[in-house]
Amino acid sequence: MAQKINVKVAGHTFTMTVSSQEEEQIYRLAAESINSQFSDNTRKYQKSAEEVLAMIALSEAALHLSCQREVEALEKSGKNLEGDLKAYLGGLKG
Repeated sequence: MAQKINVKVAGHTFTMTVSSQEEEQIYRLAAESINSQFSDNTRKYQKSAEEVLAMIALSEAALHLSCQREVEALEKSGKNLEGDLKAYLGGLKG
């Protein structure tokens, strides 16, 4: 069942539609992370809110892509291990 929640990011409130408590928690944790980075980077770099949010977006996108590559590598390793296991078990039968 979809429900609307409000999350505050960099002083702005956004209404989001979520379909589960897990999704709500993810949005709230994401907002908390962005707000923490926003606060830290605003103090550290003394840039405009727009520039700080752009830096955060770039950082998060890079992290996402890095995680995506790791998942792909793990999937490949899993498939290789599965092939090795099948070959080993096939050798035991023969």
